[in-house]
Amino acid sequence: MRVAMVGSGYVGLVSGACFADFGHDVVCIDTDAAKIAALRAGDIPIFEPGLDELVATNVRQGRLSFSTDLAPSVAGADAVFIAVGTPSRRGDGFADLSFVHAAARDIAGALTGYAAIVTKSTVPVGTGDEVERIIREARPDLDVSVVSNPEFLREGAAIEDFKRPDRIVIGAEDDRGARLVADLYRPLYLNQAPILTTTRRTAELTKYAANAFLATKITFINEIADLCERVGADVQQVARGIGLDKRIGGKFLHAGPGYGGSCFPKDTLALIKTAQDYNAPIRIVETVVAVNDQRKRAMARKVVAACGGSVRGKTIAVLGLTFKPNTDDMRDAPSLAIIAALQDAGAQVRAYDPEGMDQAAMLLTDVTYARDAYHCAEGADALVLVTEWDAFRGLDLARLKAALAAPVVVDLRNVYRPEDMRRHGFAYASIGRPDDGPEPAAGPARDAA
Repeated sequence: MRVAMVGSGYVGLVSGACFADFGHDVVCIDTDAAKIAALRAGDIPIFEPGLDELVATNVRQGRLSFSTDLAPSVAGADAVFIAVGTPSRRGDGFADLSFVHAAARDIAGALTGYAAIVTKSTVPVGTGDEVERIIREARPDLDVSVVSNPEFLREGAAIEDFKRPDRIVIGAEDDRGARLVADLYRPLYLNQAPILTTTRRTAELTKYAANAFLATKITFINEIADLCERVGADVQQVARGIGLDKRIGGKFLHAGPGYGGSCFPKDTLALIKTAQDYNAPIRIVETVVAVNDQRKRAMARKVVAACGGSVRGKTIAVLGLTFKPNTDDMRDAPSLAIIAALQDAGAQVRAYDPEGMDQAAMLLTDVTYARDAYHCAEGADALVLVTEWDAFRGLDLARLKAALAAPVVVDLRNVYRPEDMRRHGFAYASIGRPDDGPEPAAGPARDAA
């Protein structure tokens, strides 16, 4: 089939390359001429493992191309995906749909025959209805189906998620559009990927509900970690103990400095706003957002405590800047709030990240960037592990201790075992585990029997 992907950002580029790898004829479209020129030259503007090779292979085989000219790319397409940005709107957190609406108008003007117009962007409930209204108002003569097909791609594992998905959700108001989109995914039938066909509004809400639930799991275990520190329990064992219950599951139960990235912060805010607009407020998600925002700066206070109560005039080494490993994405990364709070407390910050330093430099000021983990630690008064890149999981602890001015390590991802760190002479603090932190708080007072 002929596929036009309007928007060549993270979702559009990954989806377009994977559809091309399925054998479809795909053109990725973007208004950013520099981005398209770079893609044509084989320069991938984002870091995603395996994407450069996937793009190169399908360009070489003639199934994938890039263009700034929407009209000829869309004309004659069987499916036109809208994969443009939907950033949080200033003021109320609702998704900014201006790019989606503009794409719908442009697509309407370019189509020459029947096509399924598919929203791949994460959009609030009812967006498909508005897209259809825009198209039919612009071109009453057009025969189109407007379909919702939300993405469920994890940064760092997006290609695997696209090709071996847990599910494919297709929201449509007519059978023709639903069948066409299902046919695009036909190569996945051998993997027995379940296809869930729903109404458009159900599909749109499914995406937001999924991300809000995962954000809630993360925030829940983070608060349990805080309790573990107070009572002397181990959050990793608690997480395993509850995760073995099949009703709960073990994924997204890893305590840390809070969630970030391009999806969870934006999507939880948009869901909250939608719920408020429909007079059905979601108090749990509202609390999740508030707790997560507070947690990031609380991690800086944990660093200050590990440094004896003050970091003024001290150098703090930060390992990991991106919101998660295997991406260069700095959007809402916990490191941003942590570093800002440490700087506010008077610390000098030196940082290293395998992929995120160029992006970080555009968002952070007065940070010195190191060439590797050991250079980052050189002469620092404490080291903070913020993002659990594989490169940080097997550090030479003797070399690390020799590099530091003081053997203080704050591990916000629980990468290392407390007993190993103590054996190597570190003052070590982690999340929700018995370590070299304060003694557990006394229990509640009990009346004498």
